[in-house]
Amino acid sequence: MADKNLAFLVIGHQGYIRHIEDENAYGLENDILFSSISQTYLPLLDMLHRLESEKLSFRISLVLSPTLCELLADPIVQQQYIEWLDRKISLGEKELVRCADNPELLKNVKNCLLKAKKNKEDFTEKYNQNLLKEFSDFAQKGFLELLATCGTYTFLPHYCDMREVLNAQVEAGLYSHRRFFGTAPDGFWLPFMGYAKGIEEVLAAYGLGYTIIDSNGFFLGKPVPKKGIFAPVRFEGTSSLVLFTQDAETPEDIIGENGFMRNPVYLDGKKDIGFELSANELTDFIAEGAARIPTGFCYWAKKDDSCAIYDADAAMAQVKADAEKFVKSKKEKLAKAHEILNENVSLVCTVDAEVLGREWVEGIDWLENVIRGAISGDDKIELTGCGSLLGDRYSLEKVSPYPSAAFGGAYGEDLLDSTNNWMLRYTRKMSERMIDLSDRFPTDTGLKIRLLNLGAKELMLAQSCEWAMMIHRGVFPEYAAERFKESIKSFMIVFDALGSNTVSTEWLTKLEKKHVLFPWMNFRIFSKKR
Repeated sequence: MADKNLAFLVIGHQGYIRHIEDENAYGLENDILFSSISQTYLPLLDMLHRLESEKLSFRISLVLSPTLCELLADPIVQQQYIEWLDRKISLGEKELVRCADNPELLKNVKNCLLKAKKNKEDFTEKYNQNLLKEFSDFAQKGFLELLATCGTYTFLPHYCDMREVLNAQVEAGLYSHRRFFGTAPDGFWLPFMGYAKGIEEVLAAYGLGYTIIDSNGFFLGKPVPKKGIFAPVRFEGTSSLVLFTQDAETPEDIIGENGFMRNPVYLDGKKDIGFELSANELTDFIAEGAARIPTGFCYWAKKDDSCAIYDADAAMAQVKADAEKFVKSKKEKLAKAHEILNENVSLVCTVDAEVLGREWVEGIDWLENVIRGAISGDDKIELTGCGSLLGDRYSLEKVSPYPSAAFGGAYGEDLLDSTNNWMLRYTRKMSERMIDLSDRFPTDTGLKIRLLNLGAKELMLAQSCEWAMMIHRGVFPEYAAERFKESIKSFMIVFDALGSNTVSTEWLTKLEKKHVLFPWMNFRIFSKKR
C-alpha cells in the first residue's frame, strides 16, 4: 500500500427490462440499456484498452449487477442491440444529406455516425458480443476489481428483519458473480449503499471481505472512526468484515448543482433529433406510430442559447480541465490527511455508471483523464481497489455504523415515499410466503420445482427497487408500476397453483421463456438456515 491511495468505484446497474415480443411498444425502455452499452460500457472498454497499451499502472473498481449481466449475456438482447445500431446508422446516413449545407452541424453528424459504426464494429467483431468476458479479462490482468451486489437491486434495510431475504439476495448475487466472472469476489456493493444493523452478519457469513456505506452512517456510528474517511474500519461483532465509506464530495463534484457535468460546453443529450424532426424524417429509426425515442444524434451544447452548436474540441479541453481540478482536490485532500495522521491514507470515490455516459456524454473521457492525472506527476497517488487497502484487517478499529443510505436524504426515503410506498407491503408478504414455501416443499421435483423456482425469480424481480426509483423520479412510472404488478400477479398464480396442486404448463413455460434470467435459480435460497 502506498502513502496516499485513491479507490475509484463505478457502479453499473440495469433493471431487468427485456422486451422481445414488440420492441416498438417498449422503445424508450429498451433504449435505457442500448444507450448505456453505446455511451458507457463500450467506451469504458476502449479506455481500458488504451491505458493497457500504454502500460500504465492503475486499478479501478467496478460493479456489474446480476440483472445487467443477464441482459448483456442474452443473445436475443444482443441481436436487438445490433439491429438498433443498424437503424441508427441508417438514420445517420440520411442526416448527412439533411445537414449537408451546415458545415458546423455536419461535423457533429459525422461524429455521431462514426461512433455508431465504431460501436457496431467493436461489439460484433472486436468483442464478439461478449462484453462480460472483456471485463473479466481486465479483472484478471489487475486493471479492474470487480465487486458483487444483490441478485436484484433491492434496498436491504427494507428486509433487515427477514434474514432469509437478505441471505437469498446476497447468495444470488454471489452465485451470479461466479457464473459470469468465474471468481469469488472479496467486496460486496450494497444497493443504494443501504445499510441497517444485521446486514453485516449476512455478508460475513458468506465470507465477504468488505463493503462500503454512506458517510452519514460512518460518522454517526459508535465510536466515531478516529481516522475519518481516510482509513477503513472493521464491523463490530464480525471477525474480519471491513467497512469503507465514500468521499461525500465526489458526487457533488460530478452531479451537484455546479458539478462538472453541468458545464454548458458539454453536449446536451436531451436535445435529440428523435424529439425534434418530423415522423417522416425518422422512419429509419422509429417505426410509424411508435413512441419518440432518443436516437443519439445530438448536435447542441448545454448552453442557455439553444442554437449553440456543440464544439467537441472545446468539450475535450473542458474535460481535461475538470479532471485536473478533481485530481488536484483529491491529491490535496490525501496529502493533508497524510500529514495529520502520519500514516497511509486512502479515499474512496464512487459514481454511477449511468452518469458516465448516458447523463454525461463526456464522462468516460473525464474518467480517463482522472486516471492519467492521478498516477502522473511528482505528487502522484496510487490508484487502486479497496481490496488492496485492507492491510492487517484484524488491527483495524471496530465500529458499529448507523443505518444509512446514499439515496434520498441519506436514509433511502425516496424508495418509500408517498408515490411508491404501496409496493413494499406486497413484496414483504410475498417474501413471507416464499420462505414458508421453501420449507414446505423440501424434496419435490418436476413441475412443482419449476413453479417454486419461477416464484423465487418473480419475488426477486419485485424486490428490485428499480421500479420504486423509476416511480419516484417520474421516469416511466406507469411502466414501472405495471412491471411490478406483473411479478406480483405471477407469484400469486404460483402460490395458488401450489395450494390447489394444479398448474398450467403452457403459462409456466411462457413465463419461463419471458424471464430467462437466473437459469440456475434454486428456490431453497429462501429457506431458513439451520
